[in-house]
Amino acid sequence: MERIGDASIVLLGEASHGTHEYYTWRALITQQLIEKKGFNIIGVEGDWPDCYRINRYVRNYKNSGEKAPDVLKEFHRWPTWMWANWEIAALMEWLKNHNSSGKRQVGFYGLDVYSLWESLEAILNYLEKNDPEARVQAMKAMECFEPYEREAQDYALSTRFTPQSCEKEVLDLLQEIRKRVPLYDSDPEAPFNTEQNAMTAVNAERYYRAMVKGGPESWNIRDHHMTDTLEKLINFHGKDAKAVVWEHNTHIGDARATNMAHGGMVNVGQLVREKWGASASFSVGFGSYRGSVIAGESWGDPMRKMQLPPARSGSWEIFLHDAWPADKVILSSDIKNQEFLRNFINHRAIGVVYNPENEKYGNYVPTIIPERYDAFVFIDETRALHPLETMKDTHLIPETYPFGI
Repeated sequence: MERIGDASIVLLGEASHGTHEYYTWRALITQQLIEKKGFNIIGVEGDWPDCYRINRYVRNYKNSGEKAPDVLKEFHRWPTWMWANWEIAALMEWLKNHNSSGKRQVGFYGLDVYSLWESLEAILNYLEKNDPEARVQAMKAMECFEPYEREAQDYALSTRFTPQSCEKEVLDLLQEIRKRVPLYDSDPEAPFNTEQNAMTAVNAERYYRAMVKGGPESWNIRDHHMTDTLEKLINFHGKDAKAVVWEHNTHIGDARATNMAHGGMVNVGQLVREKWGASASFSVGFGSYRGSVIAGESWGDPMRKMQLPPARSGSWEIFLHDAWPADKVILSSDIKNQEFLRNFINHRAIGVVYNPENEKYGNYVPTIIPERYDAFVFIDETRALHPLETMKDTHLIPETYPFGI
């Protein structure tokens, strides 16, 4: 907390999307940032419409749900366990109590780009009550995508073989909503929410078209969208806004200190440093030596509790374990002069699809550690996340490097 200082953007990572300790430590750090440093925005690697339901709940908006698990049961996109879990439910209740106490309000928002259909549906529902005239434009966009029956890959593949796409429809919708937002009057954030859903639809359409072509473009569209959404949130909340971001290490650690840069990729960590300056941001990576984790063996596979084998020889994680097999925090400013850490070292990265037996072949990102993060939290042995297991996993979404291959 002392090293974070006056930074107004704190990026908290994770080495997997299914580890209990990453969620609980990020929650504790976030609570400290809120109580001691006045942070008022939480942005996560999640869909905007789903996370906005969390936001309405923690900010005590009307008809926002009675209990946190009720809100989380509305998360239907695979992998549901990323946000529909008991660790997030506990944070939601803490945030709701904080916001009910008269202290500075804290919001919870999804930064990701995947929610094409969900964002369009949210716009339609809002405009039906508030602006029937503008709803006509929203219906045009929805009708353009209708033949693909909510299958983003089918839409994306169709654009490879014919020049026809729905780009114009979503751009026209965004323009129409931006023109009419000043007329809307509902929840304090409802107009902003509607405009952001339109922006998400625009970038989701771009993302899916780029995805089928291969290469770094789809990854870059996604991380630019997340950074742009973060900037919009900061601007919306005013000059004293401070944001904490929860995303995978692969997003929050500066891409220029990894082999991602060689492939033409950028990420949120790099873009935040470039946009706001290194002194205005602070990034924290997370990792572990062994334990258990929640993941799927393939896309759409039921979530499973898997054993996380000991880290690979020559990796950052085994170095930390062998140096001293205990939990620890490493501050990059204390190790930046260590010559061997100026080289690329393999650093474990586990996505929503994981096969432990393939550890010797992949799941590691070559990294210059003190350049990628400002600090690193190491948990020697971690436990699996605790999902709300009552939900169905639907609406599969393909991922990009390093999770999809």
